[in-house]
Amino acid sequence: MRNFTFSLIIAAVSFFAFSFNSTTKNRADFTNRKAVSIITIDATSINAFFKKYPKLKKYQKDVEDIYKAKQYKSIWYDDKSITEFGALLYQKVNVLKDQGIEATMPYKDVIDQAFNESDNIEPPQIDTELLLTNMYVFYASNVYSGVDPATLKKIGWFLPAKNISYARILDSLIVDSDRLNEDDYLLFSQYYKLQDALKKYRKIEKDGLWQKITIDSATYKDMRPDTTAPAIKQIRQRLYVLGDLKQDSKSDFYDRELMDGVMNYKKRHGLTLNYIINRDHIKQFNEPISKRIKTIMLNMERCRWIPTKLARAEEYVMVNIPSFRMFYVKDGKYDLVSDIFVGNRLSETVIFSGNMDRIVFSPYWYVPNSIIQNELKLQIASNKNYLAEHNMEWNGGKVRQKPGPKNSLGLVKFMFPNPNDIYMHDTPAKSLFQFENRTFSHGCINVKEAKQLALHILKDDPDWPVDKIEKAMSGEKETTCMLKRKIPVYIGYFTAWVQDNGEINFFPDVYSRDESLDKLLYSDAVTMKD
Repeated sequence: MRNFTFSLIIAAVSFFAFSFNSTTKNRADFTNRKAVSIITIDATSINAFFKKYPKLKKYQKDVEDIYKAKQYKSIWYDDKSITEFGALLYQKVNVLKDQGIEATMPYKDVIDQAFNESDNIEPPQIDTELLLTNMYVFYASNVYSGVDPATLKKIGWFLPAKNISYARILDSLIVDSDRLNEDDYLLFSQYYKLQDALKKYRKIEKDGLWQKITIDSATYKDMRPDTTAPAIKQIRQRLYVLGDLKQDSKSDFYDRELMDGVMNYKKRHGLTLNYIINRDHIKQFNEPISKRIKTIMLNMERCRWIPTKLARAEEYVMVNIPSFRMFYVKDGKYDLVSDIFVGNRLSETVIFSGNMDRIVFSPYWYVPNSIIQNELKLQIASNKNYLAEHNMEWNGGKVRQKPGPKNSLGLVKFMFPNPNDIYMHDTPAKSLFQFENRTFSHGCINVKEAKQLALHILKDDPDWPVDKIEKAMSGEKETTCMLKRKIPVYIGYFTAWVQDNGEINFFPDVYSRDESLDKLLYSDAVTMKD
């Protein structure tokens, strides 16, 4: 079983050169493999295996499906030894940390025996065959699937679940093992960008470049351009390490170069764009790099849940709650980006998807019953003219606000029917967009550039020229535009996101979902999928 050809050695070593240094202890010596016989697998041998290795029982159904599809033929052995793909998969599991996963496969020590030349004990061939199949399911479920759909619903993630077949994926990987490194048909493309960011931040941590910014809290004053202070030098070093500055002059003077670096840093973190460095910024600088690394890992996990077809759609709207941004994507490009504000902690915006089917100009606002009971009744009781003063009226036992510039929905709303009664709309409260943490609504998504969104969506519709849209938005009467094609809308939650230029953005965990996901995946040192 320990005899690979020289060409096979070259292929395997080349493919995993990036990871071998970290796995030297367990690295197999493939030069002395002994020839083996073809293995026969059947239902009896599979059942016996799972009795012998009970910690793998959760994978039995997937393993059985794989062998049924393979007509119970060996997957991991050829007429000489373990296949090249088996060796490559083994090495990928050895560097699972590069995938942002802290998981250990049960019985990994037994699998190591099949690859470690220095170990004189070797498991039976049938055990090795089935252990490798379980190792594949372990790897695929961790890397390609992540948390199971039932758990996603429990944590309030209602975007469409990814549906994958481990048997079909295995066939494609055997044909082209390079897909183990990167495949946009298996993982949402943002995943690989976050993976690169993870490598960068782990290197910063390893090299000890994340130095604390020291200040005197008792006497600290906001730092502005032309300030001279020891902390300026430390901030400059941090921005250089992060890539916000191209060089580190080591100066303690707040100059033009540092101004540009501060502005880029604030842009990446969704902060108010000015040159002031206040206490909150220093506090953020001094968060441990381990927190940044964990944030990246958590968002890599979220990427595992996203169907890859999303990024290939011709047209869609994506809302990212923590960044307070909406993206209208067309033909693979950001056609429009707008600031938004979302639900407060008592009325959190739900993570889900829908299909926009109409745009309503100069809409009525039908006040939800919860607002009537909790807010309006008190206002009406203390002021009999409250409804008239706010351009409201009773309609069929309900309260609605008439169209107009002061309507709470503004001059346009975008409808995508859903049980949560959430939609996107304009707002007269434009001043709220100046705040960094924009959680002000009762759950709906308030769009700063709502008019522009309508113009972009209807740009190619000859029935809705610009002048007609502007007239419909005059606030005089409600007018509905039924879209000729429905537009997918995805409302997601990402606290880390890498731009196409490689810059990573970090956003506040406004609903404490990072904290909840962290506990689900890593609390009490319980390894995921174990």
